[in-house]
Amino acid sequence: MEGEEFRAASQEMTDFIVKYLDNIRERRVLPEVTPGYLRPLLPPAAPDAPETWRDVMNDIERVIMPGVTHWHSPQFHAYFPTGNSYPSILADMLSDAIGCIGFTWIASPACTELEVVMMDWLGQLLGLPEQFLAASGGQGGGVIQGTASEATLVALLSAKAKKLSDLTSSGTTTTTTSSNTTSDDQRRVTDQLKKEHSCKLVAYCSDQAHSSVERACMLGGVEVRKVDSDEDFAMRGPALRKRVLEDLKNKMVPFLVVSTMGATPACSFDNLREIGEVAKEFDLWNHVDAAYAGSALICEEFRGLSDGIELANSFNFNPHKWFLINFDCSAMWFKDAREVVDAFNVDPLYLKHEHQGAVPDYRHWQIPLGRRFRSLKLWFVMRLYGKEGLQAHIRKQVSLAHRFEDRVKSDQRFEIILPVTLGLVCFRLKGQSNEVNEELYKKINNGGVIHLVPSKIRDVYFLRLAVCSRQTEEKDIDLAWREVLKQTEALLQ
Repeated sequence: MEGEEFRAASQEMTDFIVKYLDNIRERRVLPEVTPGYLRPLLPPAAPDAPETWRDVMNDIERVIMPGVTHWHSPQFHAYFPTGNSYPSILADMLSDAIGCIGFTWIASPACTELEVVMMDWLGQLLGLPEQFLAASGGQGGGVIQGTASEATLVALLSAKAKKLSDLTSSGTTTTTTSSNTTSDDQRRVTDQLKKEHSCKLVAYCSDQAHSSVERACMLGGVEVRKVDSDEDFAMRGPALRKRVLEDLKNKMVPFLVVSTMGATPACSFDNLREIGEVAKEFDLWNHVDAAYAGSALICEEFRGLSDGIELANSFNFNPHKWFLINFDCSAMWFKDAREVVDAFNVDPLYLKHEHQGAVPDYRHWQIPLGRRFRSLKLWFVMRLYGKEGLQAHIRKQVSLAHRFEDRVKSDQRFEIILPVTLGLVCFRLKGQSNEVNEELYKKINNGGVIHLVPSKIRDVYFLRLAVCSRQTEEKDIDLAWREVLKQTEALLQ
């Protein structure tokens, strides 16, 4: 395919995308296919001779669309939102065309420098403390990770490296005082001390935290303690402090706590200030995971949710969830970026350049070496929506969630699990067993009109309705409620 062919094909694909999104309400939100549906629709091997673009285009509806769950349908209310907007799609097109792999500044200076500035723009929109911003002139700065799961793992590995460095530096000083000590002796002592301390490292999170925290601990080779949350499903300082003291008594080494803003099960919020004070007291790395809820901080009325954020070492949220940015784009900030660079710095000659140290080399801030030009998405979206447009999007979706909450409260057969703060409503049939509520969930999804997912906290099963699509309107919320009532009547009869 050459330039003119691409021009025609891209115009056709653009028309298809616009038509798809404009008419997405007409498609069943959840596919009806069964596992293995796709293989019989394709030849057993790749073609020997080139096919035409028309052949490919014709197969999109025949092969792909029957198996698509339509995440951007206004009837999709599962999980949390995933971002989507035309400016973001356009930015991805440009990123794909430029095709740089921005692991160092010299690999593509614009890729690095735009990211530095965009992370400052984004941090300012959220009202983050200046210490997290590169423009402050301190040691802070932001980086785009792939997902919040990556960000949690990066925070954990940075915290682990920092703690082991602190422990082994003091241990090495006390055990290598002889004038005959060589660098090899010191290295052996350091390695031995790291092994001894590594097996005692302990991280902490709420019992409502995302499974990615537990997975990061597994990958990082450390133990994790799940701290019991309170009646509002929030991790509090006293409960965390109690667990830390228990581990210290048992000669363990606490080193990290992960706090959550907008936990997945019911969008609950840990007490960041109390947790931050405990982290400061016991020298724990304090990472805040705001994957979903962080976007809401662009609205001043939600800034109270981040009270205590200045006590964090690192902070992360996903613009690709609620900020109209297409996946993947997970924003992460460090108060002192030197701590992550120290943990990830491997510097072979072929990656060095004459400007090292003057600008970030983002390969030192992440797990993979390569990275795409993702800051273009932030640049396009923030410019073409502006602060006011992004605020309007968040506020509209929160108001739609409250509309559904009001419908639930108006029917005495239902109860709300946790007061609605942002765009998630958690509800269940009051006085009914978990099995009955699970059957209601199955009937709703099998109906094919809307798509929900359930959750379960302390052996209480409930349904979650998240406002996800940027196209969702009041009529879609009313449709969802009518479907819940319809399936409820069928179940209870």
